[in-house]
Amino acid sequence: MTSPSPRRVSNRIPSLDGLRGVAAVVVLLYHVSLVARPLVDGTDAWAWLTHSPAKVVFAGTEAVLVFFVLSGLVVTLPALRARFDWPAFMSSRLIRLYAPVAASLVFAAALVLLVPRDLSRVVEGSWSDTAQAREVSLAMVLGEASLAPVTYDLNNVLWSLRWELIFSLALPVFVGAALLLRRRALLAAIVALGVSLLGRLVDLEALVYLPVFLVGALIAVRMEDVRAWAARPRRRGYWPAFAVVSVMLLIASWVTRPLLPSGSIANAAVWGLSATGAAGVLLVALGWVRARRALEGRTAQWLGRTSFSLYLVHAPILGTLTYVFRDERWWAVALIGIPASLLIGWAFTDLVEAPSQRLAKRLGKRVSKALKRFQQPPAEPLGGDPSDEPDQSAGSARRA
Repeated sequence: MTSPSPRRVSNRIPSLDGLRGVAAVVVLLYHVSLVARPLVDGTDAWAWLTHSPAKVVFAGTEAVLVFFVLSGLVVTLPALRARFDWPAFMSSRLIRLYAPVAASLVFAAALVLLVPRDLSRVVEGSWSDTAQAREVSLAMVLGEASLAPVTYDLNNVLWSLRWELIFSLALPVFVGAALLLRRRALLAAIVALGVSLLGRLVDLEALVYLPVFLVGALIAVRMEDVRAWAARPRRRGYWPAFAVVSVMLLIASWVTRPLLPSGSIANAAVWGLSATGAAGVLLVALGWVRARRALEGRTAQWLGRTSFSLYLVHAPILGTLTYVFRDERWWAVALIGIPASLLIGWAFTDLVEAPSQRLAKRLGKRVSKALKRFQQPPAEPLGGDPSDEPDQSAGSARRA
């Protein structure tokens, strides 16, 4: 297969925006399920929901893997363009990550200060108890805003942004590796997914998550070939079957728990298949016409536009409502928390995320201009040594 021309790739793919929006809603529903879990765990309804394909609706940890393979693809695509401006990208990317993260922490801190965290209102050891801050300090806000910690109490979801930051800083390495391996991209992707599975077995997060970004980057460098593969005529039912297999791999560790108990090596190995499922789900969003149409619809596109903000604000909202209603009224947390998260996420998009994107673009342009001025050689003085003229002409031609 031929490799893609860097000049022809694009980083705007509407169906992937829709997929990102759906994944954000799945994470939201996952955290609602964690609020409910202390009260419903052990019931037949909970067993059916978590040990059946219905789990895909609130498979939050697995949805984050979809985010990672998406980032690997869409962040790599523009880097394949000719004359890609790395300094401008890096400065812009950092602003686009850090500004919304900082604002979400201010929002989360305000909620903690406004609503007392009485431990008697939640079950000990529950998500609301262990993953929600009960007090706020400036050091805590600044520490989590740096995206350096491994765990986060003010805004529980920031653990994944830490990996997004690591990927962004190491993007030249990922792009270089993907370009180097592009002729063997399929084999490289299989190896990367195998490493992710190994990461689950040895419980090493770097091995679990970073290969997933690489899979996205490998898809990016072969994007034209992936689209050509997706466009091939196939037997009826191929794409529905491919989608079902991808989803089942994504949640395999859940549907197999009656046979492979949680915490066992076998279950960890099956959990490692979720990275393969995430890559498969992305290919479905790219290749299956019906899936693309659904993901390019108004609702999915709206969710895609607000997905990052929804992701950043929903956990503090749900955690706060749990302390307001008590986790025994998890249904009230769900009834109020889901629409509140969508509404506040929408407002956060317009008030925080969009301005941070504009600021990021302006900063990127300024960094690019400043570096160009710094790199531009000084003009030769009038009456210089005639022996230098041939080299000066050659240099001018190269600069032109």
